Amino acid sequence: MDRRQVLAYRIAEHGLHRTAKDVADLAVVRAGLQDSMRDTALLALAARLDGDVSLVDDERLVLAWTLRGAPHYHLRTDLPEVIRALVPLDDADALARMLWQRKELAATGLAASEVVFTAAAALRAVVKEPMTKGAVSTAVTKKLPPEFARWCRGCNATHIHEQLMRIATPHAGVRLVAGASPATLAPLEGRGRARRTPDPAAAEKVVLDYLRLNGPASPGEAAEYVGTARAVVDKTWPADLASVKVEGKTRYLPEDRLAALENPPEPEVVRLLPPLDPFIQARDKALLVPDPARRKEVWKMLGNPGVLVADGDIAGTWRTKGSGAKLTFTVTAFDPLRPAVREEAEAEAARVAATRGFEKHAVSWVG
Repeated sequence: MDRRQVLAYRIAEHGLHRTAKDVADLAVVRAGLQDSMRDTALLALAARLDGDVSLVDDERLVLAWTLRGAPHYHLRTDLPEVIRALVPLDDADALARMLWQRKELAATGLAASEVVFTAAAALRAVVKEPMTKGAVSTAVTKKLPPEFARWCRGCNATHIHEQLMRIATPHAGVRLVAGASPATLAPLEGRGRARRTPDPAAAEKVVLDYLRLNGPASPGEAAEYVGTARAVVDKTWPADLASVKVEGKTRYLPEDRLAALENPPEPEVVRLLPPLDPFIQARDKALLVPDPARRKEVWKMLGNPGVLVADGDIAGTWRTKGSGAKLTFTVTAFDPLRPAVREEAEAEAARVAATRGFEKHAVSWVG
């Protein structure tokens, strides 16, 4: 398979042909829809659904820190299985999920899984009603050993490690309040007792969801997406996978999606995807954007732009600036675009502006 065929498959799997009628029909929602930046999840839905879209008012959805400790929208009916998937398989898994803070948390002297569940117990005891993140952090830090906290220059305070708080909250039965500012935590409705027993089948499903949306992919790429070590993903690697050569490299895809990969629909769509959209959450960045200089424009250390998808490829980037009732777009094309593509991109800009509540918009082009 060449990259163009893989991208055509992914465009269809991600729902970018805009054929789904309801948020619950989207595979990206069933896998968990990240919402780490302003309106990311909302604009991801606008790129995939016709008509008005809503997240905060949809009672079927719940927002929580889940995959990689990032905020994701899930269907409420799916969340229990997601939380089971987040129970560390072992201490190596628990430590890997601490990401950039694993060295500091390894110094606690406790087993990594015990660190997670000790923090979760404290969070469960604290969050009995909606509370701001700052209030929760202050209260829970007082209940934990000093090794669980660090001095934060930005907050001018000592508080629980950020990533530890994020990965512990699902096990505490704690969610995020959608649309709240500042960030607010609340107890999950009807939360039961915390589960400590790993669920390999649930963990395998997270990997399978990734391979279905962003396959063909490697175990290492799946592990990076999950937020754990490659050796951990090897333990829950799905059995019914097809082996596929992509640009000369062996990659894997669920067997039931092989026919879709072999004959994907024509990717004749133009979409403005927000930063951290599921389509650009695939970990094989060199496949998505082969040119290294262009990759640096798409994935930055801070302040990622959105991307323009056109003619079955990532064709450029876009940014916005709001002023009063007007939202101004700056779209940078990697290569010259056909006039019809520009027209469709400008129609997508109108959709983005309306979704974000702006009455007016303007589009300027670079390149």
